[in-house]
Amino acid sequence: MTYAANRQSLSGIDPKRVDLVVGDICDYVLVNELVPQHDAVVHFAAETHNDNSLHDPRSFLNSNVVGTFELLEAVRHHEVRLHHISTDEVYGDLELDDPQRFTESTPYKPSSPYSASKASSDLLVKAWVRSFGIEATLSNCSNNYGPFQHVEKFIPRQITNILEGQRPKLYGNGANVRDWIHASDHSSAVQRILQAGEAGRTYLIGADGERNNRDVLGLILNLMGREADDFEWVADRAGHDLRYAIDSSVLREELGWAPQYTDLENGLEQTIAWYREHRSWWEPGKAQTEERYRVQLAAEVRVAS
Repeated sequence: MTYAANRQSLSGIDPKRVDLVVGDICDYVLVNELVPQHDAVVHFAAETHNDNSLHDPRSFLNSNVVGTFELLEAVRHHEVRLHHISTDEVYGDLELDDPQRFTESTPYKPSSPYSASKASSDLLVKAWVRSFGIEATLSNCSNNYGPFQHVEKFIPRQITNILEGQRPKLYGNGANVRDWIHASDHSSAVQRILQAGEAGRTYLIGADGERNNRDVLGLILNLMGREADDFEWVADRAGHDLRYAIDSSVLREELGWAPQYTDLENGLEQTIAWYREHRSWWEPGKAQTEERYRVQLAAEVRVAS
């Protein structure tokens, strides 16, 4: 249970449906005890936040590379199906005016310790498929949003800042484009891949939700009764990718999947309502998150000067 975990996320779930085992995917003994008890492993576990990877790369290598290795060895020895969750960030970024989008054949070009660690884990899975014949599929998804997302992430950080009476903050010039997908749509896509995906294949998951960060923040501000320019500019982070864009046509055409949240404004409105109604879920970690950002920003300013 790292800083990003929250036991309250399990409240309301029938305990008969879930067994929570608190452990480390790098723990060989524990992983090999759990894997043979199941028909499939869905590998969501990862260190995920780019900003944090710039300040502590080691934890990303441990979780994302070593942890994936341990899972691969376990599913190999116990002959269990694996689905590996990855990110579009392994492909690097695109120019704003590039008509292309990421596809399953786009070359890897990671630009941060986080995306490099995820690219490494993808390549491990592909190597285990070819070398050992494990039954595995992969998916690379665009940026998620929705309920239960940690307040360090872009959308919940802006929402919770506004709810606390603070001005939101925006990196650089706000032109960076992300391809947004609701977390429920991500989950339904993974479920569909588990049901019908072809072993050894990679599937890209996206909902055609390209928006630049300034537009997304302006939309959040308007939905929360504020002016679209009521935010503060902050210095851009190192290696900040310019644009992500997913082509999910293979998933849609071959497996018949389609997103349900196709209206970003409507999805954001529901997400804002969830954070407004669940302050007890996010408030305990909010101050700690903002303090971490303050310390990181101060360190970056010292290096720059």
